[in-house]
Amino acid sequence: MNVKLIEAAEGSYQYPLLIKRILADSLKHEPQREIVYRDVFTMDYLGLNKRVRQFANLLGRLGMDGGKTIGIMDYDSHRYLESYFAVPMTGNVLHTVNWRLSQEQVAYTIDHADDELLILHEDFLTIAQPICDQLPLVTKVIITSDRPSFTLSDIDHLLTAAMRMKVIGEYEALLRQETDQYTFPDFDENAVATIFYTTGTTGNPKGVYFTHRQLVLHTMACAALYGGALDSTFSGFNSSAVFMGLTPLFHVHGWGFPYYATMVNAKQVYLGKFTVEYFAEYFAKHGATFTSGVPSILQMILTSPLTAGLDLSKTKMLIGGSALSAKLGAEALARGIDLVAGYGMSESAPMLTVAYLNKQKAQTATDSGLQARITAGTPVYMVELEVTGPDGGPLAHDGHTVGEIVARAPWLTGGYYKEPGAGRKLWAQGWLHTGDAGTIDGHSVVRVTDRIKDVIKTGGEWVSSIHLEGIISRHPAVAEAAIVGLPDTKWGERPHAMIALREGYDASEEEIRAFLSKYVESKEITKWSVPDRVVFVTSLPKTSVGKIDKKLIRTMI
Repeated sequence: MNVKLIEAAEGSYQYPLLIKRILADSLKHEPQREIVYRDVFTMDYLGLNKRVRQFANLLGRLGMDGGKTIGIMDYDSHRYLESYFAVPMTGNVLHTVNWRLSQEQVAYTIDHADDELLILHEDFLTIAQPICDQLPLVTKVIITSDRPSFTLSDIDHLLTAAMRMKVIGEYEALLRQETDQYTFPDFDENAVATIFYTTGTTGNPKGVYFTHRQLVLHTMACAALYGGALDSTFSGFNSSAVFMGLTPLFHVHGWGFPYYATMVNAKQVYLGKFTVEYFAEYFAKHGATFTSGVPSILQMILTSPLTAGLDLSKTKMLIGGSALSAKLGAEALARGIDLVAGYGMSESAPMLTVAYLNKQKAQTATDSGLQARITAGTPVYMVELEVTGPDGGPLAHDGHTVGEIVARAPWLTGGYYKEPGAGRKLWAQGWLHTGDAGTIDGHSVVRVTDRIKDVIKTGGEWVSSIHLEGIISRHPAVAEAAIVGLPDTKWGERPHAMIALREGYDASEEEIRAFLSKYVESKEITKWSVPDRVVFVTSLPKTSVGKIDKKLIRTMI
């Protein structure tokens, strides 16, 4: 195709999309807004900028002068937010270490990512010290603590000889030694900014990496979506908002909210490690107009007596990570939460779709638009989605034809670190393959029907575990449900259910089957969908990022 290119004027500035632009914007409009970490630390955006510059000077003094990978194992805090900026803005790569992985996997990810400096909360010494000898590239460790008068002497008796040789100081003490004057340089916007590891169900975790350009564009898409470009109920995230992060900052950039909240000067409230107690206490103190989390977090908030007196009616919440059931969505709406579901994955930074409900429809809908809210949603700005068949060809956007969801967007990972073969498979035929089955309708609304590996084929019928879980969750005694397929010599596979009951409720296997029989009669499900076995547990096992762990469930039933 012929196009016209005009050479830019000599001396014209080629503006690179760098994370430093996001931080610079935080000084322009409402820099007095607060960033709060429980009762441990409070600062405004002027303070954030100064501390990021101190951190940058510290990194330079330690020889982290670009191209180095720096790992962080800390709770969600002001320190974590500072690392989101200082590390990539100095040309280094931030590795957000998932401390909920097994000790063996933590060691693997730190070594595989080539971490040279590790920022380590004192609580995680129990994880890091036993694997210290397995981390030959880590030559320096900085200790963080929530104790106000903490010094290294407080933990000296806990340090092994190997760890003591690597510890160079305590975070706050080291920052105090540095000046807050630093000019962040320009460099290639395609430089890698972050890396973190997927919690895959098989094999070792995979390293997913993102560039400055990708994260800036993801942040700008957040601005258009959440800031009010659409006539959506889920808008108004601006400088007057209060953002309370419930998504771990080690997981997919906290879903992009910390970068976006910083750019627009929203008040940010971080709880450290999530507990309902912390949520109740700090919501009462600060409120929250925007938050995000997985369904299990929402359920904990709604069912805890600690939150019974909280006014949640000014809160908007994005739910992702796994399917949002109609029952849980209805309970949230009843408490006044304006919630919508979203869809994405580690490899997509993560935003791909968010449920769209305009204000007029929300006001007139008899169910507050519940069904529209709990779908995967509509592709956000600059995202292309297709559903494809076994041959890789596109399928009809009719809302019924199921295929694999594939994606294109300017912020999708380029592959997996040190695993080119896995990267080529991820990007087969020029589309990022999500591994999810779903449909797209004529209005671009996406419905995820299942993980491809979780679809159950039994007696010649396909059973969607997500659909069946949603139906079981309608039972008044059911808090959460998981459906997995297990091998069967006669039928190939058969569905099995694991159910966590609501506190104070009871149910039996026969009662669940009888409940499902009503939906067989109404033809919402087939008789093949009724599970062979129902197992009751106190709570469903979760992965390190709060998703239902079906791999583990298959071994438990």
